[in-house]
Amino acid sequence: MTVRVERTFELDAAPDDVWAFISDPEKRARPISVVTDFETTGERTARWHVELPIPLVKRTIAVDTRETTVEPPRYVRFVGRSKVMRVVGEHELEPTEGGTRLTNRFVVDGRLPGVERFFKRNLDAELDNLEAAIREDLGPGV
Repeated sequence: MTVRVERTFELDAAPDDVWAFISDPEKRARPISVVTDFETTGERTARWHVELPIPLVKRTIAVDTRETTVEPPRYVRFVGRSKVMRVVGEHELEPTEGGTRLTNRFVVDGRLPGVERFFKRNLDAELDNLEAAIREDLGPGV
């Protein structure tokens, strides 16, 4: 089973300001509640250390991510791979009259029982965390 989620945020901020957040791999990773640590491993690569509260996973999982497409200031796509899952994330920015529309798409393919079930239950809340982090980064009134 594959878990897919798409969520759009309307932000009262210029696309360049939203891009400054969403194009930063660490800023994208830190709001996700299961990410316990983050390290940059190259120009377009990073490692997320993830703890999943599922029975078959008793340790932190290293998820190696690579930005596969970067089109400033409009689009970024990344792919993360580990022994327990594959995740694809896309963030697309569109200017609006009042700011920016940010469309976020995530696809998670679990390789162990429980991974997809966890993300099916929690991915929407993780996007709430991402939205809150973006708004906090952009400042009051956004």
